[in-house]
Amino acid sequence: MNSAQFLVGTLFDLYLMVVLLRLWLQLARADFYNPFSQFVVKATHPIIAPMRRILPSIGSFDTATLVLALIVGMLKLTVLNLLVGVAEFNFAVLFMGGVFIVVKEIFSLMFWVLVIRAILSWVSQGNYNPIEVVLHQLTEPMLAPLRRIIPPMGGLDLSILIALIGLQFLQYLFQDLMRAFF
Repeated sequence: MNSAQFLVGTLFDLYLMVVLLRLWLQLARADFYNPFSQFVVKATHPIIAPMRRILPSIGSFDTATLVLALIVGMLKLTVLNLLVGVAEFNFAVLFMGGVFIVVKEIFSLMFWVLVIRAILSWVSQGNYNPIEVVLHQLTEPMLAPLRRIIPPMGGLDLSILIALIGLQFLQYLFQDLMRAFF
């Protein structure tokens, strides 16, 4: 049963990352004509397009994408519970579990985007790379304020390292708060 739980959990997490990446791309106003951005849009558009007719955006915030992320988190929890044999469902518990999964996945997505950007900065030779451009557009709003506080030293930009440490701290803090309340 562990293999089925792993596979189901991984598939839901991957799709949830794509949905959250779409939301992040919109919030960062990243280039939607970039091939990587187009992949994210095309992977989520069949579900989000009908939802937008029901759930309009609030300003520049796409509520349909956020609701889809919550639905994916709740579906993940439901399917994993069914695999274990739990057939009782409390909507409030399911909703809070979905919120927890989405927030946990936001931290995970931010972590991996920062790590991939750091690795690409080491191996990139100045060539145009569409993925690197999008990662720069996504992470620069987080890293620019850190660079003002701690400028690059000796050619090394420590802002990504500090952002990763801060992100891990926030993730542990969130998990501690969830354990305290639930």
